[in-house]
Amino acid sequence: MLHKIDRSNVLFLDIETVPETYEHHQLSEETQHLWEEKTRYQRQDESPEDFYRKAGIWAEFGKIICISVGYFVPGTRDTQFRIKSFTGQEADLLKEFKSLLQQHFNKKNQRLCAHNGKEFDFPYIARRMLKHQIELPDQLQLFDKKPWEIPHLDTLQLWRFGDYKHYTSLKLMAHVLNIPSPKDDIDGSQVSKIYYEDQNLERIVEYCEKDTLTVAQLFLRLRNEPLIETHQIHFSP
Repeated sequence: MLHKIDRSNVLFLDIETVPETYEHHQLSEETQHLWEEKTRYQRQDESPEDFYRKAGIWAEFGKIICISVGYFVPGTRDTQFRIKSFTGQEADLLKEFKSLLQQHFNKKNQRLCAHNGKEFDFPYIARRMLKHQIELPDQLQLFDKKPWEIPHLDTLQLWRFGDYKHYTSLKLMAHVLNIPSPKDDIDGSQVSKIYYEDQNLERIVEYCEKDTLTVAQLFLRLRNEPLIETHQIHFSP
């Protein structure tokens, strides 16, 4: 079934998120209380203040600072894979991402693909769009759709083969399938510090783009197709 999908009809993506404020004390008193309630069972022995460093994984307490997308350019003799990133104020980058979907990935046979996207990237983007009162594009509007009508691919779920207890990170799956590691500079736990303290968004964008490329490489490997080579990668401003 996977081989029947035209790869030029797939938009690969990855997002980077951070806590909505850098420090716990910067939250309003009400939000601090809601954070304590939300994470009561996850924190174990950690205080709400210490555990707040992980707030970026919850759409209610985090925000998106980068969305990187990649796609195979159709109609070319040699494989061309184009990568583009959206950054800036969250509402603005979400509107730009939505515009891309509506203009270029709006057909029924086109799909979004991410690693663990069905549990993280796709719902996170949708929730943050609603936070900013942005009407959801069709690709993220899942209400009343049958499972086979949802235009999402998830490399983690493809690797699970129905085993929903099994989680495999992007880095581990790439290693197992002999794909060059995407994690050669930073990891997710460092993104917040790099964003708020170092103010080095460019470094985060590069990290996000590497993950997007790796998702596409996993897709190819799962189809037993040749990987994308360096000279085939192009970046859009």
